[in-house]
Amino acid sequence: MSITRSLAAALLACAVALPVAASQSVYYATLSGANESPPNASPGTGWARVTIDVVSTTKTMRVEASFSGLLGTSTASHIHCCTASPDSGNAGVATQTPTFVGFPLGVTSGTYDNTFDMTLDSSYNPAFITANGGTPGSAFNALTAGLDANRAYFNLHSSEFGGGEIRGFLHPVPEPETYALMLLGLAAVGAVTRRRRARAS
Repeated sequence: MSITRSLAAALLACAVALPVAASQSVYYATLSGANESPPNASPGTGWARVTIDVVSTTKTMRVEASFSGLLGTSTASHIHCCTASPDSGNAGVATQTPTFVGFPLGVTSGTYDNTFDMTLDSSYNPAFITANGGTPGSAFNALTAGLDANRAYFNLHSSEFGGGEIRGFLHPVPEPETYALMLLGLAAVGAVTRRRRARAS
């Protein structure tokens, strides 16, 4: 068996051996006033992480966020989707209105962690459901497609900035298994290259 075939076989074996996490997708955003449209000079900062989990007929969305340094006090927060272009523009609210249930309001800093059942109408803005097929299932598909395409953003509104004080576009986070497979592949290619150089010298 040639070195190339051995390498391919080893990579395939490793890929099969890695745990499957296809049911879960993670998205991350860095929040700032500069990311608003139009941008503002807020010193506020933060981050948001959204984890979509699909197991058989169950669909959940975990929303985690942390923020501090707002000029105003928090009045609402939600995910907007879907902009016309990736990483730019504005879009309507896709998730709960007027704000995520339990989100810390009336403060300049805080944290949030809540999981939503995305099979329920109450997890969405009714207008988003109507504009995207009329059911929670079709709205879920539209939201996840927007997240995958970098066309959804996490927005935090405040008393100083009604349209949003800090926001950030949510981007997919590669699974650890993807990194592991990539590193393994690079190591194997390096080993093959070293062998060929040794034979040539």
